[in-house]
Amino acid sequence: MRLWHQSRTELDRLPAYREAMAAHFRKVAEPGTTIDLHGLAPGTYVTEYPGHDTRYLYFSYLHSLQVLNHVRRAEAEGYDGFLLMNLPETVHEEAQTLVDIPVVAYGQAAMYAAAMLGRRFAIVAMIKELLPLYESHVARYGMTSKAGAVRWLGLDHSGVFAGFEDPGPVIDAMEARAKELASEGVDVIIPGEAPVATVLARVGVSRLAGVTIVDALGVTVKFGEAMVKLAAVSGQRPARGGYYTDRPPTGRLQELERFYRLGEFGEG
Repeated sequence: MRLWHQSRTELDRLPAYREAMAAHFRKVAEPGTTIDLHGLAPGTYVTEYPGHDTRYLYFSYLHSLQVLNHVRRAEAEGYDGFLLMNLPETVHEEAQTLVDIPVVAYGQAAMYAAAMLGRRFAIVAMIKELLPLYESHVARYGMTSKAGAVRWLGLDHSGVFAGFEDPGPVIDAMEARAKELASEGVDVIIPGEAPVATVLARVGVSRLAGVTIVDALGVTVKFGEAMVKLAAVSGQRPARGGYYTDRPPTGRLQELERFYRLGEFGEG
């Protein structure tokens, strides 16, 4: 089985993050599953990196065009599934309309797993400006009745990425949030954004202050593997039958790709 991992970062600029994530994928994937890591094109980010652009809706939309190019490329290159490995993802439905292979999103997989692991989950995120987006994801995936707060970790992206050298501050910040949330009835926490999840997974943190910490990286991989296997053994495929699910006709898609010059994006 071949799975395409998709990040919204330029992974080559974050070698510690890339290696830690790849190591965890090797740990959780089944024998015979290959997960190839992909980021955005070099030069995508030129200002504060990588936390600046993600704060703005239009910038996020523009970067999403690369993601949508990549999902088509993954299917064309014979990948069995596509993993959107970032919580800020906003084009899950769009991506699934473009391909017949499973497209599994970090946020959706983590929320569904959290609902099976406890009675009430919360999201603890590093990008403070995106808390409203994560709240909307809860509703988007039909999880409002299971969700508690969406809360800021207390560290920004620079503090989280420093965790690959010294994970202590990230663990301490997550434990502080876990204590607060436990007092509010939360028994499961989803680490917001893949870098937070990667720091915690790297040192084996699965519970803090009595609260279960979802291995959102591992969960996304396992959901991806499961959907690929279901397609093979029982023919399960994405729904097709309406505005949110129909696959666009290939000819018109190619015309629009040329018109908007989408093929000029780098590979990343």
